[in-house]
Amino acid sequence: MPDTMTEVFEAQRDRLRAVAHRVLGSHADAEDVVQEAWLRLSRQDAAAIDNLAGWLTTVVGRLSLDVLRSRRSRPEAPYDEIVVAVDEGPAPEDDVALADSVGLALLVVLESLAPGERLAFVLHDLFAVPFEEIGRILGKTPGATKMLASRARKKVRTPVGPSGAGKSQREVVNAFLRAARDGDFEELLRVLDPEVRLTVDTPDGVVVVLGATNVAAGARIGAAAGGQEVLVGGLPGVVAWHADGRPMSVVAFTVVGGRITGIAAVADPARLAAMELPEPPETVGAGR
Repeated sequence: MPDTMTEVFEAQRDRLRAVAHRVLGSHADAEDVVQEAWLRLSRQDAAAIDNLAGWLTTVVGRLSLDVLRSRRSRPEAPYDEIVVAVDEGPAPEDDVALADSVGLALLVVLESLAPGERLAFVLHDLFAVPFEEIGRILGKTPGATKMLASRARKKVRTPVGPSGAGKSQREVVNAFLRAARDGDFEELLRVLDPEVRLTVDTPDGVVVVLGATNVAAGARIGAAAGGQEVLVGGLPGVVAWHADGRPMSVVAFTVVGGRITGIAAVADPARLAAMELPEPPETVGAGR
């Protein structure tokens, strides 16, 4: 392969990796997909490819779609790549890792999407790939592809960019946790956005609760009423533990404009087992 082709591919590598990572939510899978795209390119006649960037995007999209369709065992989902750490304030050296991570809130929702919906949403909404090009990857018309992305967009309805857990955000989350613990329904409604979206990944699938009233009504169940303060993919969150030290759930909060707009929880033991969590506090299991 001519050096110019190699140079063009290397110039595209970071973008291709970002596309694959956002579609798949896994650095390891993304690297595998990009490497396979390189191998396929090396077997092509360079002169026959008019638009190399478009050709590579199509190949990476199709390979990513194959990976999505092959995921049938729930523990294989890339929850092990969500950064969960005790919240001790911002650490500058972690900024790059957090910015490159797929947030828990987005990952929980993306996992509930059909492969075609997920690919169409990520490629179009995050990388501005035209529907005509996405349609060729999916084998669908541009109109049908646009409908897939629209359905996915309605299901997601959460900010997709990285967000830091600033002091003001943590204060809002702590207010929610106190209100949940005390059963203060009015305070819960004050800190929840009227259109807040709660997603819970359970052993039986993803459960979605919409609206402040509905979320507040069930806020005292699960981990919302207590737990260890953590950062989950850069978002303020909590980890709750069973008395024997096993993780019960991980919850991440999205705060916009002083109110909680999204709550994402993982309560599936298989998913939790794949995540690298901090050690439980010494108080967990004390007195048993």
